[in-house]
Amino acid sequence: MFIPLSDHNPHRHITAPYVTFALIGINLVVFLLTTGLVPSQSANANMLGLGLIPAVVTDQAHLARDLVLVPTWATWLTYMFMHAGWMHLIGNMLFLWVFADNIEDAMGHWRFFVFYLLCGLIGGAAHLVINPASQAPLVGASGAVSGVLAAYLLLFPRVRVFGLVFNVLPLTIPVWLALGTWVMLQVYHLVTTHGGATAWWAHIGGLVAGAALVGLMKSRDVVFFSHQRQLPVTVPRIPLRRG
Repeated sequence: MFIPLSDHNPHRHITAPYVTFALIGINLVVFLLTTGLVPSQSANANMLGLGLIPAVVTDQAHLARDLVLVPTWATWLTYMFMHAGWMHLIGNMLFLWVFADNIEDAMGHWRFFVFYLLCGLIGGAAHLVINPASQAPLVGASGAVSGVLAAYLLLFPRVRVFGLVFNVLPLTIPVWLALGTWVMLQVYHLVTTHGGATAWWAHIGGLVAGAALVGLMKSRDVVFFSHQRQLPVTVPRIPLRRG
């Protein structure tokens, strides 16, 4: 319903969001090497070898030896850097580009990196708990990105974001409306969709993780529900006379 393109939320603690840039770059490179620039058969094999497969993690199924690319425990990390196609990649990276830099600014580089990975891990865990026997590989940064969106919604709800409403109409709206609608859509799909290709529980797990962890990971001087549009007030110096 709404594609975010940019926000007006200047950085206050960092000069540049190096971790955000690095995450986008890693996701792009991994996608090109495993999916975008390889034959479809190889891409499918890479999905199985690097995706998080609940049935394999719970020892209810086993991959063929020629499909095992990393140890099973490592797929908890590799899955969140894999994507099923260009639109899957672009959608996640667009949300990361628009919103993650301010969360990195609010947390600092290393805390943000840990926060991002934890949200991805918890999103994967939520999917596994609900679908322990699934043999379909879970791939994508959606769980981690969902955590970033939850943190942004709690820290900067009054910021306005520019984007395309219904993917066509350019408009600037409050971020609480844009991301709040997105969150409600995740819950709606979770309730109404049975099966399907999208791992909605990974999104929900990432959202819950982001909301729970942001208070622990943010810098002390960063407050919840901040009105970032407000300009700092300066008091002019007035020379005083002695009476």
